[in-house]
Amino acid sequence: MGSAKNTSNASRKARIEELRRAERSRERRNRILMITASVVVVAGLVAGGAYVVTSQSGKDDSASDSKGTAGHFVTGKDGVKTWKGTLGRTHVTKTVKYPMEPPVGGDHNQVWMNCNGDVYPKSVNNMNAVHSLEHGAVWVTYNSKASDADVKALAAKVKKTPYTLMSPVADQKDPIMLSAWGKQRTVKSASDPDVDAFFASYVQGKQTPEPGAACTNGLSQ
Repeated sequence: MGSAKNTSNASRKARIEELRRAERSRERRNRILMITASVVVVAGLVAGGAYVVTSQSGKDDSASDSKGTAGHFVTGKDGVKTWKGTLGRTHVTKTVKYPMEPPVGGDHNQVWMNCNGDVYPKSVNNMNAVHSLEHGAVWVTYNSKASDADVKALAAKVKKTPYTLMSPVADQKDPIMLSAWGKQRTVKSASDPDVDAFFASYVQGKQTPEPGAACTNGLSQ
Protein backbone atom coordinates (compact mmCIF):
# COMPACT_ATOMS: atom_id res chain seq x y z
CA MET A 1 0.00 0.00 0.00
CA GLY A 2 2.77 2.31 1.04
CA SER A 3 4.77 1.31 -2.00
CA ALA A 4 1.86 2.17 -4.29
CA LYS A 5 1.45 5.52 -2.61
CA ASN A 6 5.12 6.33 -2.98
CA THR A 7 4.96 5.36 -6.61
CA SER A 8 1.98 7.65 -7.13
CA ASN A 9 3.75 10.57 -5.43
CA ALA A 10 6.84 10.01 -7.48
CA SER A 11 4.78 9.88 -10.66
CA ARG A 12 2.99 13.10 -9.71
CA LYS A 13 6.27 14.87 -8.97
CA ALA A 14 7.68 13.66 -12.26
CA ARG A 15 4.61 14.97 -14.07
CA ILE A 16 4.84 18.33 -12.31
CA GLU A 17 8.53 18.61 -13.17
CA GLU A 18 7.73 17.72 -16.77
CA LEU A 19 5.10 20.47 -16.90
CA ARG A 20 7.55 22.93 -15.36
CA ARG A 21 10.18 22.04 -17.95
CA ALA A 22 7.60 22.51 -20.71
CA GLU A 23 6.60 25.90 -19.28
CA ARG A 24 10.21 27.03 -19.04
CA SER A 25 10.74 25.89 -22.61
CA ARG A 26 7.71 27.91 -23.81
CA GLU A 27 8.94 30.95 -21.92
CA ARG A 28 12.36 30.67 -23.57
CA ARG A 29 10.74 30.34 -27.00
CA ASN A 30 8.51 33.37 -26.32
CA ARG A 31 11.47 35.45 -25.19
CA ILE A 32 13.40 34.51 -28.31
CA LEU A 33 10.42 35.36 -30.50
CA MET A 34 9.93 38.70 -28.74
CA ILE A 35 13.60 39.59 -29.04
CA THR A 36 13.64 38.61 -32.70
CA ALA A 37 10.49 40.63 -33.38
CA SER A 38 11.95 43.62 -31.55
CA VAL A 39 15.14 43.44 -33.55
CA VAL A 40 13.16 43.30 -36.78
CA VAL A 41 11.03 46.29 -35.75
CA VAL A 42 14.03 48.35 -34.66
CA ALA A 43 15.88 47.47 -37.84
CA GLY A 44 12.86 48.54 -39.84
CA LEU A 45 12.61 51.83 -37.95
CA VAL A 46 16.32 52.53 -38.39
CA ALA A 47 16.12 51.74 -42.09
CA GLY A 48 13.00 53.84 -42.45
CA GLY A 49 14.55 56.69 -40.53
CA ALA A 50 17.68 56.52 -42.62
CA TYR A 51 15.55 56.63 -45.74
CA VAL A 52 13.63 59.65 -44.50
CA VAL A 53 16.81 61.50 -43.50
CA THR A 54 18.42 60.65 -46.80
CA SER A 55 15.40 61.64 -48.83
CA GLN A 56 14.93 64.88 -46.92
CA SER A 57 18.57 65.91 -46.70
CA GLY A 58 18.54 67.04 -50.28
CA LYS A 59 15.08 68.50 -50.16
CA ASP A 60 13.53 69.72 -46.92
CA ASP A 61 16.70 70.93 -45.21
CA SER A 62 17.84 73.11 -48.07
CA ALA A 63 17.07 76.79 -48.04
CA SER A 64 15.23 78.36 -50.92
CA ASP A 65 13.49 81.56 -51.81
CA SER A 66 9.77 81.83 -51.24
CA LYS A 67 8.77 81.32 -54.86
CA GLY A 68 5.30 82.67 -54.22
CA THR A 69 6.64 85.94 -52.82
CA ALA A 70 7.39 88.57 -55.39
CA GLY A 71 6.96 92.33 -55.36
CA HIS A 72 8.02 95.29 -53.28
CA PHE A 73 6.90 97.56 -50.46
CA VAL A 74 5.04 100.79 -51.06
CA THR A 75 4.97 103.23 -48.16
CA GLY A 76 1.71 105.04 -47.49
CA LYS A 77 1.22 108.53 -46.08
CA ASP A 78 0.59 106.98 -42.66
CA GLY A 79 4.00 105.32 -42.68
CA VAL A 80 2.63 101.81 -43.17
CA LYS A 81 4.41 99.82 -45.85
CA THR A 82 2.19 97.59 -47.99
CA TRP A 83 3.58 94.69 -49.98
CA LYS A 84 2.64 95.09 -53.62
CA GLY A 85 2.89 91.76 -55.36
CA THR A 86 2.25 88.15 -54.44
CA LEU A 87 2.59 86.44 -51.09
CA GLY A 88 2.57 82.66 -51.31
CA ARG A 89 0.50 80.67 -48.82
CA THR A 90 1.79 77.15 -49.41
CA HIS A 91 2.71 74.98 -46.42
CA VAL A 92 6.32 73.84 -46.81
CA THR A 93 8.90 71.98 -44.72
CA LYS A 94 12.04 73.43 -46.26
CA THR A 95 13.54 76.67 -44.96
CA VAL A 96 12.22 79.73 -46.75
CA LYS A 97 14.32 82.83 -47.41
CA TYR A 98 12.00 85.81 -47.30
CA PRO A 99 12.75 89.05 -49.18
CA MET A 100 12.01 91.15 -46.08
CA GLU A 101 12.95 90.95 -42.40
CA PRO A 102 10.78 90.34 -40.51
CA PRO A 103 8.68 88.67 -43.22
CA VAL A 104 5.10 89.78 -43.80
CA GLY A 105 3.92 86.76 -45.74
CA GLY A 106 4.85 84.00 -48.12
CA ASP A 107 5.08 80.22 -48.03
CA HIS A 108 5.36 79.01 -44.45
CA ASN A 109 5.37 76.08 -42.05
CA GLN A 110 2.08 74.30 -41.43
CA VAL A 111 2.32 75.03 -37.68
CA TRP A 112 1.79 78.57 -36.43
CA MET A 113 3.42 80.27 -33.45
CA ASN A 114 0.92 80.73 -30.65
CA CYS A 115 -0.24 84.32 -30.94
CA ASN A 116 -2.77 84.78 -28.18
CA GLY A 117 -0.81 87.62 -26.60
CA ASP A 118 2.34 85.48 -26.50
CA VAL A 119 5.66 87.15 -25.71
CA TYR A 120 8.74 85.14 -26.66
CA PRO A 121 12.07 86.07 -25.03
CA LYS A 122 14.01 84.38 -27.84
CA SER A 123 13.74 84.63 -31.60
CA VAL A 124 11.13 82.44 -33.27
CA ASN A 125 11.16 80.67 -36.60
CA ASN A 126 10.03 83.07 -39.33
CA MET A 127 8.09 80.32 -41.06
CA ASN A 128 5.93 79.69 -38.01
CA ALA A 129 5.42 83.40 -37.33
CA VAL A 130 4.30 84.00 -40.92
CA HIS A 131 1.59 81.40 -40.39
CA SER A 132 0.43 83.44 -37.39
CA LEU A 133 0.21 86.51 -39.62
CA GLU A 134 -1.93 84.51 -42.01
CA HIS A 135 -4.35 83.97 -39.11
CA GLY A 136 -4.61 87.72 -38.55
CA ALA A 137 -1.98 88.30 -35.89
CA VAL A 138 0.22 91.36 -35.46
CA TRP A 139 3.86 90.54 -34.78
CA VAL A 140 5.82 92.99 -32.63
CA THR A 141 9.58 92.67 -33.11
CA TYR A 142 12.63 94.46 -31.75
CA ASN A 143 16.41 94.31 -31.86
CA SER A 144 19.20 95.18 -29.41
CA LYS A 145 18.79 98.92 -30.08
CA ALA A 146 15.32 98.99 -28.49
CA SER A 147 15.31 100.21 -24.91
CA ASP A 148 14.44 97.88 -22.06
CA ALA A 149 11.58 100.20 -21.07
CA ASP A 150 10.05 100.00 -24.55
CA VAL A 151 10.42 96.22 -24.67
CA LYS A 152 8.66 95.86 -21.31
CA ALA A 153 5.87 98.26 -22.27
CA LEU A 154 5.27 96.53 -25.60
CA ALA A 155 5.28 93.13 -23.92
CA ALA A 156 2.61 94.32 -21.50
CA LYS A 157 0.46 95.53 -24.40
CA VAL A 158 0.88 92.29 -26.35
CA LYS A 159 -0.03 90.15 -23.33
CA LYS A 160 -3.37 91.96 -23.13
CA THR A 161 -4.13 91.67 -26.86
CA PRO A 162 -5.36 88.44 -28.49
CA TYR A 163 -3.97 87.75 -31.97
CA THR A 164 -0.59 89.29 -31.24
CA LEU A 165 2.87 87.94 -30.57
CA MET A 166 6.24 89.46 -29.80
CA SER A 167 9.83 88.33 -30.20
CA PRO A 168 13.33 89.70 -30.85
CA VAL A 169 14.61 89.82 -34.43
CA ALA A 170 18.30 90.64 -34.38
CA ASP A 171 18.66 91.40 -38.10
CA GLN A 172 15.76 93.80 -38.58
CA LYS A 173 16.58 97.30 -39.77
CA ASP A 174 14.91 99.37 -37.04
CA PRO A 175 14.71 98.98 -33.25
CA ILE A 176 10.94 98.37 -33.12
CA MET A 177 8.80 97.09 -35.99
CA LEU A 178 5.21 95.92 -36.35
CA SER A 179 4.16 93.39 -38.96
CA ALA A 180 0.88 91.95 -40.22
CA TRP A 181 0.11 89.96 -43.37
CA GLY A 182 1.37 92.21 -46.19
CA LYS A 183 1.82 95.18 -43.83
CA GLN A 184 4.74 96.59 -41.87
CA ARG A 185 5.87 99.73 -40.16
CA THR A 186 8.51 101.13 -37.83
CA VAL A 187 7.55 102.92 -34.62
CA LYS A 188 9.70 105.21 -32.48
CA SER A 189 8.77 103.81 -29.08
CA ALA A 190 6.19 101.85 -27.15
CA SER A 191 4.26 105.08 -26.51
CA ASP A 192 4.17 106.01 -30.20
CA PRO A 193 0.46 106.43 -31.11
CA ASP A 194 1.17 104.51 -34.31
CA VAL A 195 1.40 101.33 -32.20
CA ASP A 196 -2.27 101.56 -31.20
CA ALA A 197 -3.23 102.62 -34.73
CA PHE A 198 -1.50 99.58 -36.24
CA PHE A 199 -3.12 97.22 -33.76
CA ALA A 200 -6.54 98.73 -34.41
CA SER A 201 -6.19 98.34 -38.16
CA TYR A 202 -4.45 95.00 -38.52
CA VAL A 203 -5.24 92.72 -35.57
CA GLN A 204 -7.74 90.51 -37.42
CA GLY A 205 -7.85 93.27 -40.03
CA LYS A 206 -9.10 93.23 -43.60
CA GLN A 207 -5.69 92.03 -44.82
CA THR A 208 -6.10 88.72 -42.95
CA PRO A 209 -6.17 85.71 -45.33
CA GLU A 210 -7.74 83.42 -42.71
CA PRO A 211 -9.74 85.55 -40.26
CA GLY A 212 -10.74 83.79 -37.08
CA ALA A 213 -8.23 80.94 -37.53
CA ALA A 214 -6.62 79.66 -34.34
CA CYS A 215 -3.84 81.47 -32.50
CA THR A 216 -3.55 78.76 -29.84
CA ASN A 217 -2.60 75.07 -29.91
CA GLY A 218 0.31 75.89 -32.18
CA LEU A 219 4.00 76.14 -31.43
CA SER A 220 5.45 77.81 -28.34
CA GLN A 221 8.92 78.07 -26.84
